Amino acid sequence: MKQIKTKVLIIGGGPGGYVCGIRCGQLGLDTVLVEANALGGTCLNVGCIPSKALIHAAEEAHRVTTLSAGPLGLSAHLSGIDFQRTMAWKDGIVQKLTGGVGALLKKAKTTVLQGKARILDGKTVEVTGGPEPIVVRAEHLILATGSRPFGLRNLPFGDHVISSTEALQLPAIPETLAIVGGGYIGLEIGTAMAKLGSKVTVVEAADRILPQYDADLTRPVASRLAQLGVTVHTGAQAKGLSVDGKSLLFSTEDGEQTVAASKILVTIGREPVLDGFGLEQLGLEMQGRYIRIDAKCATSMHGVYAIGDITGEPMLAHRAMAQGDLVANVIAGDHASWDKRAIPAVCFTDPEIVSVGLLPTDRSDLKVSSFPFVGNGRAMSLERSDGFVRFVSEPRNDLVLGIQAVGAGVSELAGQFGLAIEMGATLQDVAATIHAHPTLGETVQEAAMKGFGRALHI
Repeated sequence: MKQIKTKVLIIGGGPGGYVCGIRCGQLGLDTVLVEANALGGTCLNVGCIPSKALIHAAEEAHRVTTLSAGPLGLSAHLSGIDFQRTMAWKDGIVQKLTGGVGALLKKAKTTVLQGKARILDGKTVEVTGGPEPIVVRAEHLILATGSRPFGLRNLPFGDHVISSTEALQLPAIPETLAIVGGGYIGLEIGTAMAKLGSKVTVVEAADRILPQYDADLTRPVASRLAQLGVTVHTGAQAKGLSVDGKSLLFSTEDGEQTVAASKILVTIGREPVLDGFGLEQLGLEMQGRYIRIDAKCATSMHGVYAIGDITGEPMLAHRAMAQGDLVANVIAGDHASWDKRAIPAVCFTDPEIVSVGLLPTDRSDLKVSSFPFVGNGRAMSLERSDGFVRFVSEPRNDLVLGIQAVGAGVSELAGQFGLAIEMGATLQDVAATIHAHPTLGETVQEAAMKGFGRALHI
């Protein structure tokens, strides 16, 4: 049996794992990364990237079909969408990005082993699936195994009950689509499918969609779903399939109901991948269903680190990337520790939602100021003046504690929002920063101005 000795061993080549692998290599650490499937993990292959590609294609198709009815004086006709060609384009983007990840790891001189890892102890891992088993011995072990869709016992995945993974690999647009779960994953895919012509129904257990956000942020999204013909049932519990297996059964306060669906998409959340690779051999301390880590992403076993979705919420690729970078620097001798004040969360619905830091509901004494896109010239010229930008600040000194926005294209403001909080900006700092005209970003300055009674265009 072939044996390898290395400084660092990473299990998992998703956003956290591959970023850690690249940084370790750049810092001169002898590093081996093991990936069972494709580099890039869920995000690059069956999550973030392909879903955004599908969302873009759906928006372009919808734009063409609605041009003639709009006020711009344009007319167009879309006879239909070549969905297989669209999916091939999406797959091409994924392949370019995953290939790029491989090239970056190679450039950093990080060794990539394609195969399934099994932990033997805190320093030793066996990798199978290649020409021969390989035993890797390392000084430092980094766990980055990610997460997977969470299923329902009464709606097990299979046949036409699908997860987000299968939804992004469909050979054709489903005529009817029922979505169990009104969170960001279900609504992103559901909105895209509705724009492509699918009849979409959403079943959400909470009293409104996107329950992690406040009602002001979700109201424009709910309105847009109604415009697109999406039926939304809130306060509804999925019960299972009908006898013939062609309909979804769900209950509301009005009783049991059914909705016919050629596909049923279950998006009720994700769970950390903690099985199938020998984690039990380590006996690590847990925090609920996640691996407990400290400010350096170290676990309860010396020399073993954990990053990404297996370490808890928020389950976001950019959080995993930041953790991967941190661990590489720690192993290289840096005294770095996790001190991030803001992790942006983006919901790529229509309109998009961005949230960084505190929400108005997190404290009763918070100062809240907002500015609507209807007062922004750029938003009006784009025919998308729905939504707003909102600041949440400390009443005593106007320190920015949170920023949210809902509107078309607001995802591109996430970096500015995060930077303001990380840099300890006040409302006055943001208001005093000149924002280019005419841009959507002007609403950020106006919302800050409004916080101390100096807004201009409202």
